[in-house]
Formats: sequence, C-alpha cells, structure tokens
Amino acid sequence: MRLLALDTATSAISVAVHDGERVLASRSVVDARRHTELLAPLVVETLARAATAVDELTHVAVGTGPGPFTGLRVGLVTAQTLAHARGITVHGVCSLDALAAAAAAGGHEGELLVASDARRKEVYWARYRCAAGGITPLDEPAVTRPADLPDDVRALPTVGRGPLLYSDLLAHPLDLAGEGADAALLDVDAGVLAALAARRIAAGEKMPVEPLYLRRPDAVAPASTAPMSALKPSPRQQQRDLRQGERAGRGAEASQ
Repeated sequence: MRLLALDTATSAISVAVHDGERVLASRSVVDARRHTELLAPLVVETLARAATAVDELTHVAVGTGPGPFTGLRVGLVTAQTLAHARGITVHGVCSLDALAAAAAAGGHEGELLVASDARRKEVYWARYRCAAGGITPLDEPAVTRPADLPDDVRALPTVGRGPLLYSDLLAHPLDLAGEGADAALLDVDAGVLAALAARRIAAGEKMPVEPLYLRRPDAVAPASTAPMSALKPSPRQQQRDLRQGERAGRGAEASQ
C-alpha cells in the first residue's frame, strides 16, 4: 500500500504518506489563509520524503471536514484530481475523527470532545469514546456557539482549537503530555488520518467522500436574499465542483 493522505479542514495544511503499517513521511503547515497556495508544494515535498512517486500511489485519503468551505474544498479537489489521474479510489475520513484518533493514539481513555474552529464565534464539534487506541463517535458532527453546548459536554477533555479560542467556555484541553494547554492537540495531523484510513480500508469499511460543510460559505454576495438552504452547497453541486476541479487538473497536465 502507498496511501497519500490530505487534510485542509483546519488551520493546518497537512499531508502524509502511509504504507499500510507506518507513516513514511508527513508534513504540516499552520496557515489558515493559504491552503490553495501551500497544498500542492506540500504534496510534492512529502512524496519526495517518502521516496514515493505519484504512479506508485494505491490509495488517496482526504479529510472531509467539517471545515470552512474554501479551505476544505482545496483538499477535496486535490485528492479527487490525483486519484482520477491514477485511476485509484479516494477515501473520505471525517476530520474530527482524525483529531479524536490522535487523542486515542496518545493514550486517552474515556469520553472526549473534539471542538475545531468554525469561525464566526462557533465551533465544529462531536463527542467520542476512546478505548484501547480506538474511537467510537457518539454524535454526528455539528456546528454551534461554544456557549450553547450542554454543560456536561463542555466539561469533557477537549481537543482542537476550541479551548484555545474559547478558554472561558471550553476550559478542559486534553493534556496527554502533562505540559498544559500548549501541548494540546489543535489541528488534524495527516499522519494520524492516514493510519485511521489504512485501518478502515483493511477492515473493508465504506469511506465516502461527502464534504461536511454544515453551513453556507463564508463568502456570499452581500445583496443575496436566498435562504440558507439555497446558499449551502448541495451534495450534487459539491460533486459538480469536484468534477470541474478534475477537468481543470487534466487540462493543466495536458498543457505541460
């Protein structure tokens, strides 16, 4: 197996290559506004570090969010384009699952809250149960203001940028290393996402690539009077966007 994993759902742009047993190389850069600019060079760099050529890839895995529309879409389109060029399958992994899996891999046992930055003073969140290095989702991913989370949920050990941004409301960042909040798990690590994807592929699990946008894009025409349901990209529109990205990628390759 040569699996390329990408995630652009959080503030980090993260890429990894996995051989089915271990991470061969990984690279992450934290820059919430430069996903489009940084992802392709990181893919090239990570493949080189893993001594893996594009034509050796057997699988592609991508974080499906939830995340801001623009950043998330960059990773999805890139994954689809690479997989289409190779004729291989793209596997989707919820980005919150990857954050929870990092906590489980670090030894956390019991319930856990994952709360990532959704901007607009909100968080994307879900609860998980961690046991023996594995995770079980307890909720579907959702978006809300931290103050609107139930008290018992806010009291859980938490990973993601939520505690960093809203320390008064999410006051229990998970501290695996005993080094305080500075050592908290903040963003998705593609190496963890790759390992999770490899396990699910080996188990024969279905891993659809269905983006979890959860709400309309941040950039909307000011004069628009369309209802929220109309502004949120439909699954069909999302698939059209991805196919357009694939065609653009093929056109770029043909012109080289």
